[in-house]
Amino acid sequence: MASLADLTPPIALGALDGRYRPAVAGLVDHLSEPALNRTRTHVEIEWLIHLTDRQVVPGVRQFTDAEKAALRAIVTDFGAAEIAEMAETEKVTQHDVKAVEYFLKKRLAQIAPDEADAGLAELIHFCCTSEDINNLSYALMVQGAVRDVWLPRATALVEALATMASDLRDLPLLAHTHGQPATPTTMGKELAVLTRRLQRQLARIEDAEFLGKLNGATGTYGAHLAAVPGADWQDISESFVEGLGLTWNPLTTQIESHDWQAELYADMARFNRVLHNLCTDVWTYISMGYFAQVRGQGTVGSSTMPHKVNPIRFENAEANLEVSNALLDVLAATLVQSRLQRDLTDSSMQRNIGVAVGHSLLAIDNATRGLAGLDAAPEAMARDLDANWEVLGEPVQSAMRALGAQGVPGMEEPYERLKELTRGRRIGQSELVEFVKGLGLPADVEARLAAMTPQTYIGIAPELVDHLD
Repeated sequence: MASLADLTPPIALGALDGRYRPAVAGLVDHLSEPALNRTRTHVEIEWLIHLTDRQVVPGVRQFTDAEKAALRAIVTDFGAAEIAEMAETEKVTQHDVKAVEYFLKKRLAQIAPDEADAGLAELIHFCCTSEDINNLSYALMVQGAVRDVWLPRATALVEALATMASDLRDLPLLAHTHGQPATPTTMGKELAVLTRRLQRQLARIEDAEFLGKLNGATGTYGAHLAAVPGADWQDISESFVEGLGLTWNPLTTQIESHDWQAELYADMARFNRVLHNLCTDVWTYISMGYFAQVRGQGTVGSSTMPHKVNPIRFENAEANLEVSNALLDVLAATLVQSRLQRDLTDSSMQRNIGVAVGHSLLAIDNATRGLAGLDAAPEAMARDLDANWEVLGEPVQSAMRALGAQGVPGMEEPYERLKELTRGRRIGQSELVEFVKGLGLPADVEARLAAMTPQTYIGIAPELVDHLD
């Protein structure tokens, strides 16, 4: 039997790079291994330009505008050839960041070939430990992935859900607390609850901080001061990190502490969990007949039962949200730990960020497509409401309580009397109206309660949807 591992192009081992790649391809520019090397290249080049622009090392010239443009073009033109070259270099160095350094030294020799400029190459990776480059690179990569890819897709999902909630704001729905018939609401209000929960998590993620540091092997600027004792290294570091669009962390060990990552992943995991709740609720509403899945899209619902359209979008989303959260949780728990001044557990762990975000993105894609394929079924909701007049026991006994508190006679034990009428058996409109008319209620209260139906007993549910605005 031929080995599938030997086939070219290589066959993906993971589902994200195989079956589901179209849904997550946007993350490759941010969270893949080549993206990491490209971002490292960007950070190294900007550090070199920063050092020379600030003339930190005495006697070192500044780059011309043309030379800066040529250096930055290394990043913008970074592609297959550069990926392959860097991989070959790493086979020799056995060190990924050192391979980036050597790669750039070769490029700099082409951009500034004069013998007088030969020393400029020594300012590549100047006074840096690998983590100075890596922490900034990961911060930029995660920032880009979240802001440019994940947030737009998550926001579009929540906006679609908000529109759906608004459209269905007035549609009466029998609630099911503990899985049992309960006080009616509206479908729009229930979707609005989930929408608002998701909106809160999006707001937290949108406000996330992305921290970075550049302060040497143990965070003391030891090598920096030894090399150039007269420089204000804290100011140089802060201006560089903030110039990259990150928040400067002034106090670290060899590594940036990754607490910001743990905070971000916890918020993303919470978004995932609320979305999971949405998927299970919508799945249940579909099973109850409250939503019909749009047909005629060429899909096969079941391989053997032609009548079925399975809610696979929501089931797929559930599974991928669970995978994403397993990874986000372990990332958040592990990345905040580091033995003494440094260990390398974070290096391996951070290479899974793309997988964690990818499964969340795939779930968002499936949930978005699932929602777009739904039609509300008011007739099914109305049937369940008509079959459960006993839910009106709540407003009747509540009105009796209010009257009893005002001294109206005959209102004793309202809960117990409604329990006797409704517990464990079905009642219809006639039984309820007969009961109401036998209570001796004031005429206006009797008329109001006798006219009430499960469809109209929805409180201010439609108005509550307005809180989404």
